[in-house]
Formats: sequence, C-alpha cells, structure tokens
Amino acid sequence: MELSPESPTPELQPGQLLARGVCRHMLSHGFVTVEELVPTGGLRVDVMALGPKGEVWVIECKSSRADYMADHKWQGYLEWCDRFFWAVDQDFPTELLPAETGLIIADPYDAEIIRMGPETKLAAARRKVMLQKFARHAALRLQALRDPRPSGLL
Repeated sequence: MELSPESPTPELQPGQLLARGVCRHMLSHGFVTVEELVPTGGLRVDVMALGPKGEVWVIECKSSRADYMADHKWQGYLEWCDRFFWAVDQDFPTELLPAETGLIIADPYDAEIIRMGPETKLAAARRKVMLQKFARHAALRLQALRDPRPSGLL
C-alpha cells in the first residue's frame, strides 16, 4: 500500500476497495470477515467470512480481467471453505468466471450476492483448523492496530 501525501493512511488498491465493500456486505448478513488470510502455505485468500452458524466462505476479489487471468490457484481455496465466491465490479466480464462458483458484484462501499456458490461442507477437523486460523489472524490484526511497533505480528 502506498501513502498519499494528503493522508497518513494507506491508499487502497482496487482489489482492496472491492474487499472493503464485500466485508461491509457480509456484515449485513451476520458474517464477520478477515482479509488476506493464509489457509495453508502458498495460498492467501482475499476475504474469509465466518457466518453466524460457523459457515466458512472464501471470496476472491478480482479488479480486472488480467487480475483474474493471472490467478491460477483459486481451485486450491475450495478445500478450505464451505462456499467460494468471486467478487468483481459491475464492469467486469462475468462470463469469464466459472458458472459453478459464487458471484458477488461489489464496489468500495457495498456489494450484492448475485449467485450463491455451491455448498461443500468442510470436514469437522478442517473446520476447526480454519476457525483457529481465523481467530488468530483477527486477533493479530487487532493487536497490530493497537500496537503497530512489535515486529512479526503479521
């Protein structure tokens, strides 16, 4: 992230802006979210959402056709969630996205679920791992906000 000369806060990239809108929308459905969670080595999901009944959803935010075409790892995310979604803006060519995945149209301020991804329930052991990763990731992010000096938090 880059800092703007006018603002001491980081400038958000297009995918991060989509993620912000997605996270706001998920909250309206009772889901809490974290961004950039690593479920396993070599994978980093844009948004992981945890539902009120323990549902685990992964949402990949794609800001352009090129961004989508460069993503060769998305199928690896399927084994780490109950549902998988793409989040794109209204100008994205959605016909590129696999029909068997969820679709969210987003902007920096909100989003709308257009198509639900199919549900594939996580095994109990995998769900426990993901809930622990989610909790740890969220706690480390909160600690980093309160005390940005300690190294190695994130």
